[in-house]
Amino acid sequence: MEVVRRHRDAFNRSDLDGILQTYAPDAEVDFSRSPGVEGGIYRGRQQIREFWSTFVEFWERMSVSEDQYIDCGETVVAPARTHFWGRDGIEVEAYGVFVVTLRDGRIIQWRLFRELGEALKEVGLEE
Repeated sequence: MEVVRRHRDAFNRSDLDGILQTYAPDAEVDFSRSPGVEGGIYRGRQQIREFWSTFVEFWERMSVSEDQYIDCGETVVAPARTHFWGRDGIEVEAYGVFVVTLRDGRIIQWRLFRELGEALKEVGLEE
């Protein structure tokens, strides 16, 4: 879970390099369930860099806070609320559940789900 916390802290600092350090070179970010324009699947550090840079470049400030961490062995389920503050006074709040799979202390897959039940089912647990 420490890797997920480091990712969160880097995200909250808008530290793109810090975010990328938490990923394995062949990692995948799956935001295909996102209703936003960034919805899609991103593979490898270059695509993952481009994906996360859209957040870092667009928003003046970002803050994610996980409600809890559910340890599922090599996978962590983290329901989270994310706040975004734009340069023109725009504020957005989003809820999502991150399902993060780890290997050798690095993220190999980061998936977004819209509901906790859906994420728990994906990892073989019931809500």
